[in-house]
Amino acid sequence: MNILVSHCFFGEPCRYDGSSRVDRQVLELHRMGHNLIPVCPEVLGGLDTPRPPAELQPDGRVVNRQGENVTEAYRRGAELALKIARENGCTVAILKARSPSCGCGEVYDGTFSGILTPGFGVTARLLREAGITVMDEEHLDSRLFEAD
Repeated sequence: MNILVSHCFFGEPCRYDGSSRVDRQVLELHRMGHNLIPVCPEVLGGLDTPRPPAELQPDGRVVNRQGENVTEAYRRGAELALKIARENGCTVAILKARSPSCGCGEVYDGTFSGILTPGFGVTARLLREAGITVMDEEHLDSRLFEAD
């Protein structure tokens, strides 16, 4: 199975703060024989690393801590991630929890106060709308990917 995954899970320092989030459970899927297709929608959208933290606003815009509207970069990155998913036949995506791009089920509320709210990041939402199953690393059960 080809699975779209957040690039930071591989140790790629592409997060807003220049760090990564290696995830052994995600990497285990590769050892199980799955093809992992890494993407960082924020970088694909043209944002630098590091970059100011950004949060999804209730009206759907993405704004960074300095007040700059970075929605278009997030949308551009989401569209490129979807294109990559389609080109590789991905039906599942495993994305970074709570990210304004990749969050699956909950994201920060837009106030930069650490408060979570139900919702999906820009990329996660677009992938879902395209029929791709999205989940984050915190709700990943690798048994779902075992061969029958």
